[in-house]
Amino acid sequence: MKASPPSSCNTQPHRSDAEPVFDKSISQLKEKAKALGFAAIGFSRPGRPLFFDQFCTWLSSKKYGDMGWLAKNVKLRKDSGSLLDGCQTMVSLAYPYAPEKPLTKDGFSVARYTEPKKEDYHGRLRKLGRLLAKEITREHPGCKIRVCVDSAPIMERSVACSSGVGFIGKNNMLIVPGHGSYVFLVEILTSALFSENNAKPMVCQCGFCTRCLDACPTGALEKPFLVDASQCLSYLTIEHPLGVGKETGRKMGECFLGCDICQEVCPFNQTDGVLTGPVLPPTGEILRMGDADFSEQFGKTSFARAGLEKIKSNIRALGSSGRS
Repeated sequence: MKASPPSSCNTQPHRSDAEPVFDKSISQLKEKAKALGFAAIGFSRPGRPLFFDQFCTWLSSKKYGDMGWLAKNVKLRKDSGSLLDGCQTMVSLAYPYAPEKPLTKDGFSVARYTEPKKEDYHGRLRKLGRLLAKEITREHPGCKIRVCVDSAPIMERSVACSSGVGFIGKNNMLIVPGHGSYVFLVEILTSALFSENNAKPMVCQCGFCTRCLDACPTGALEKPFLVDASQCLSYLTIEHPLGVGKETGRKMGECFLGCDICQEVCPFNQTDGVLTGPVLPPTGEILRMGDADFSEQFGKTSFARAGLEKIKSNIRALGSSGRS
């Protein structure tokens, strides 16, 4: 999806009609972010994102499956600060999710980022972002603020890379050194001008490693930094409107929602010795659920995005006995 990160960021000219926030307030903002649970924070100027040309090439190749919204609002994506009038600074934040893999009581699993026991991350992280935004307005009264979680047309991984939060791996994930890629991303756009917003983009640290490409069960990772989303198990088991077939089911292994394989094999993720445990009902119970039961148990979680019928279809596609 993205090409090998260049050594510098090509940004557009920016306005300088605001006074920079003092370094002391930046230090306080970093401490607040840490206290809220964020793993990393970085600052960059708005402008043309890293890898924008590669993104446009990827769109032209139509490797995004049925996710047509990715091809919309390209002009907005071209200027990372265009979602806030007078944007001077983009604050990038990485929030970790648990490395433990959620299991059903009969031994099947879902991707870690689905967090089936928690409220969908969009709402949770937006609230945390707003708490951090209050710190900015306290130090810079009258400034404009917008908090974005990944539903906004921002190339958030590119922006995070520009801010020095992490680097783009060969599997297209944003990798935060010391934390890995098990992170959600949040952006705070503000008209406040920070003095610490000229970070150098972090260079890819994958070296010669190709574990993620070698492990991808569907071949969706065609080559470093290039993914055919229409073949990705995360797309096929969550976003794709049609059910998955038996051939795809065999490639899913024991996981019926999402996929973590390209992250599990990554040396930057510490998965050895990570305990897993049953936090979900048996798959047979899920197959017997009605809409009301599903809504009561999963209606506020990320499971709701896929929906009950899609999840049932995924379970059936695994093709093993004892799941009805």
